[in-house]
Amino acid sequence: MNPVLQAIHDRRSIRRFKSQPVDRQQLEQVVEAGRQAPTGGNTRTTRFVVIQNPQILERIQETACGAFAQMEADENTYKSLRHSIQASKKGGYRFLYEAPVLILTTNLRNYGNAYSDCACALENMMLAAHSLGLGSCWINQLRWLNQCEPVCKMLEEYGIPPEEMVCGGLVVGVPDQQPPIPSQEGCHVLWL
Repeated sequence: MNPVLQAIHDRRSIRRFKSQPVDRQQLEQVVEAGRQAPTGGNTRTTRFVVIQNPQILERIQETACGAFAQMEADENTYKSLRHSIQASKKGGYRFLYEAPVLILTTNLRNYGNAYSDCACALENMMLAAHSLGLGSCWINQLRWLNQCEPVCKMLEEYGIPPEEMVCGGLVVGVPDQQPPIPSQEGCHVLWL
């Protein structure tokens, strides 16, 4: 099989990582793959924030969980967001999965293709990570908190200005699991 198609087929979301750090050269290749992603009108306004500092990762984890714990959810709340709220209220919620690296993609709040551009970058980075023997998992928790003042203030301290928002992120590390192939149930193709 073509190596690109093989990487697409074999990539899985990894939620358990070994404690070892990610090789800097590999991490740079992952980020460069994100930078090569297409953008609407070739605007190139996506920014990448690579966080490896354990204290910053922990602060992000704690601040986000504190914000989720203040929120309410019901049966109409998006399933994953509802889980984040409920798990934060219980305590011990670890949405970064103890990964050594978090890469955030940010974009301008008033840019109509912000989420699309960042999604393309995130997918490129997940495929690149897989091709290098690394694991990754898409992280939406900070995207859900784009209007939360404590989270926005914290992110501003780390160089994300108020005119930008987190559109998504991913954790990266050496995988400590090999998930099975997920069911394709519900993924339908309509040929016209």
